[in-house]
Amino acid sequence: MAAVRKLIVEVVDARNLLPKDGHGTSSPYVILDFHGQRRKTRVAARDLNPVWNEVLEFNVGKPSDVFGDMLEVDVNHDRNLGPTTRNNFLGRVRLNSRQFVKKGEEALIYYPLEKKHLFSWVQGEIGLKIYFTDEVPPPLAPPTPPSPPPPLAPEVKAEPKPSESAPETDVAPVAADSNSVEEPPRGPEVTPTEGSDHNTEDLDDGGVDPVQPGTPAQLRTSRSMPDFKIAGDIPVGPQPIPRVSSISSFTTDVSDRFPIERSSFDLVEKMHYLFVRVVKARSLPTPGNPVTKIVVSGCQVVSKPARKTMYFEWDQTFAFRRDTQDSGSILEISVWDPLISSSMLDTAGHNFLGGICFDTGEILLRDPPDSPLAPQWYRLEGGGAHRGDLMLATWIGTQADESFPEAWKTDTAGNPSSRSKIYQSPKLWYLRTTIIEGQDVVLSSTFQIKAQLGFQVQKTKFIVTHNGSSSWNEDLMFVAAEPFTDQSLFLFLVEQRGSKDTMVKGVTSIPLATIERRVDDREVVSRWLTFEDPNEEKRVYRGRVQVKIFFDGGYHVMDESAHVCSDYRPTAKQLWKPPIGTIELGIIGCKNLLPMKSINGKGSTDAYAVAKYGNKWVRTRAISDHLDPKWNEQYTWRVYDPSTVLTIGVFDSWEAYGSDGQNESTRSDFRMGKVRIRISTLEIGKVYQNTYPLMLLNVAGLKKMGELEVAVRFVRMAPTLDFLNVYSQPLLPLMHHIKPIGVVQQEVLRTIAVKITAAHFARSEPPLRREVVTYMLDADSHAFSMRKVRANWLRIVNVLSGVIDMVKWLDDTRSWKNPTATILVHVMLMMLVWFPDLIIPTLAFYMFAVGVWNYRFRTRARLPHFDPKLSLAETIDGNELDEEFDSVTCSRSNEMVRARYDKLRMVGARVQSVLGDIATQGERVQALVTWRDPRATGIFVGMCLVVAIILYLVPSKMVAMTLGFYYMRHPIFRDRMPSPGLNFFRRLPSLADRML
Repeated sequence: MAAVRKLIVEVVDARNLLPKDGHGTSSPYVILDFHGQRRKTRVAARDLNPVWNEVLEFNVGKPSDVFGDMLEVDVNHDRNLGPTTRNNFLGRVRLNSRQFVKKGEEALIYYPLEKKHLFSWVQGEIGLKIYFTDEVPPPLAPPTPPSPPPPLAPEVKAEPKPSESAPETDVAPVAADSNSVEEPPRGPEVTPTEGSDHNTEDLDDGGVDPVQPGTPAQLRTSRSMPDFKIAGDIPVGPQPIPRVSSISSFTTDVSDRFPIERSSFDLVEKMHYLFVRVVKARSLPTPGNPVTKIVVSGCQVVSKPARKTMYFEWDQTFAFRRDTQDSGSILEISVWDPLISSSMLDTAGHNFLGGICFDTGEILLRDPPDSPLAPQWYRLEGGGAHRGDLMLATWIGTQADESFPEAWKTDTAGNPSSRSKIYQSPKLWYLRTTIIEGQDVVLSSTFQIKAQLGFQVQKTKFIVTHNGSSSWNEDLMFVAAEPFTDQSLFLFLVEQRGSKDTMVKGVTSIPLATIERRVDDREVVSRWLTFEDPNEEKRVYRGRVQVKIFFDGGYHVMDESAHVCSDYRPTAKQLWKPPIGTIELGIIGCKNLLPMKSINGKGSTDAYAVAKYGNKWVRTRAISDHLDPKWNEQYTWRVYDPSTVLTIGVFDSWEAYGSDGQNESTRSDFRMGKVRIRISTLEIGKVYQNTYPLMLLNVAGLKKMGELEVAVRFVRMAPTLDFLNVYSQPLLPLMHHIKPIGVVQQEVLRTIAVKITAAHFARSEPPLRREVVTYMLDADSHAFSMRKVRANWLRIVNVLSGVIDMVKWLDDTRSWKNPTATILVHVMLMMLVWFPDLIIPTLAFYMFAVGVWNYRFRTRARLPHFDPKLSLAETIDGNELDEEFDSVTCSRSNEMVRARYDKLRMVGARVQSVLGDIATQGERVQALVTWRDPRATGIFVGMCLVVAIILYLVPSKMVAMTLGFYYMRHPIFRDRMPSPGLNFFRRLPSLADRML
């Protein structure tokens, strides 16, 4: 029976409500309205901090345009317990159903109460737990017959029995002979290329030759099949042609004969494929597992062996690329019986069972959203299958066809691991463990607590116990990935013996599924955990420890570098905001790729592309043995923040050779370069189709690996004001500002998150390899490099060059090198001295003029890309390259030199990060008027104009006094969030994302 979905709302409590009864208190109750259903809690008498702890259920129906999918929570005062002439409204909360989660992911969230109208006076917040649950209704009990049964009751019960059994015996033979197609269960898949390796030697390469009309008596069908006759004069699909017809060249382009309708694949070029879906066959004179052979345009492929059921079933789809210059006009589909033994063959040694030929000029064109083409039965001609029939469907389509991803394709050589796939990143949580104190441990000993979650190990400092108790008050943070069903957090009580010896005295475990989830900074109730002796079979008490353990869902778990992050949303889904738009990416192809490996003395490259944005990863199919691959695949992501980066990488695959048992199967996929595109640099609705060079920096130096062609389009979904308001919001979630994580700890947690993500993708099929994930996430971006230190220093010098130019201009003006400019400066000096109120508005107007002037010189070419000159990758010394790619620890023989060298490199990495941060801030100042982010510069220029006008009209003394009072305002009037101006500045782009 189908499950019934319900919405569960736990009304926990409220805090700091407004008094309404005239005596300094209120008697609040809550009314909830969802989808036209209303529920009410009890009344908490005279309590400004009421506690309800009531669970209310709502039935979840279909989305309604009348009620919508909004949950409205109203808090009111009961007039019966405190009469008042004022309004009894205490506040409301309106929540969209997209913020709700399933059972097990809920958390207690305090929502601030909102006003009903402009003049409402509201304060306080309400704590709610909201989640969905699916309940299976109990089966209905059979109705109890009434005491006086009706007279016709026995006859009504007896009639359905023959009526239910009769159709089963009558319809069964008809169903076996019907033309309806039933999807058979898929068995173990066999790669078509594997079948072709051992079958094509026995098949004729030039096509299918006629065989002897006689068929050996041993070749019989495994079971009796009913006779089948093709009925009807109206053809449903392409009609087969006689096998003796001549082969003519295919000279007309498919797009000229059949106009392709515009579909969702509008950013990439349409690639035409000839699809052949072989479903099943019947009445074949063979007891074995036959295969089908398809020949078209000089390409031939052999299917996997048929599954033996009532029919011979394949249910396999093949896609042949249709090119104008090499496309033939004949499609040959034949059925062959693999060699089984010499005694079962005829005198000529043939195992051909029959075939069909089609004229490709008569094949139907299909373009989604057209419905899939229905397969039909065709009579096999020639061979020994005089009464054999083959069910298939053939059509001409594009890569937008839903059969394309799983089909055998000519450009991938049929390798199953070469298919395009979409991957989902695991949902990561920060697990915070606060070790408070321990009790009942050994007296006068030194102990520490060691916590372990998978491969992650955290330790507290050693504490000397006093009277069997010790206090730590330390926070240990871990990264955990859903699901939490089989994972546990282990705590070990470790005793220090001597200077280095330690011994585990007790152990306890906490299943992750039982740990509470927190989405804000509220206090979590601590608990006591009991240690047991790990060396004893029986449970032996070894003390206990007081801890606070909870999942911190208010943070964003960083797995990318902060300046090239693709998502800043917190882990808890309840805190997500609606998307502001979508980013559409069309991966067209590559040009002039370098050969990455040598197969049989010939250089080849099996390239595929990987794109990453947010928690969605996509991988194109791997084009086999081609230096100019064409993918023409299009993908879409939701955008929640414009200050994010889309990353596309190109790799050379070794998976196609993994089945040969060679050493190449264990080799890593070679990186060939990547491209980063910042969303905020894209204009809304404009299509950017550019070609980017793929550059790779390794020990040998900078090398151009080829070119990548992509098309990008950003589509805005949110209203304009909401979209511009995002620039005033903080980049990271609130918890990063309330309780920030240190830089060193953040980098350690990021490294752990990368390892968890790589291990998650390694379990996919086909797997996304570890080297691909680490390269896309820039796992080694903070490694020390003297080249990056010098490049960041030059970035700082470039930023300060503006100040140097200003000083030089003042010196030139003082020297009267340009008399006109000097006279104008004298006039401006006199005006500003006599009217000092004009200094600030004049500077604001000057910035406005500079921004408007630079609008003419904004970048109109392709999107920004990696800059080798900015990265100093073209002029780097070989020794510095060896130092940059040297592993830590280094390979020096002297241990002292190695320790000092590694310490110097770590210090240099910190200096490098500091220099990079300084350069980033300066470049963001430059980005205010350089139109790198058109919307941000437009906002700044517009604000400069508004400020200039206001300051021209308002006296400067009043403005200064207002700013001073605003700066000295009481803390209750301050927001814990960063100011809109600071948030706006942090969103400005820099040149950091162009650094190699």
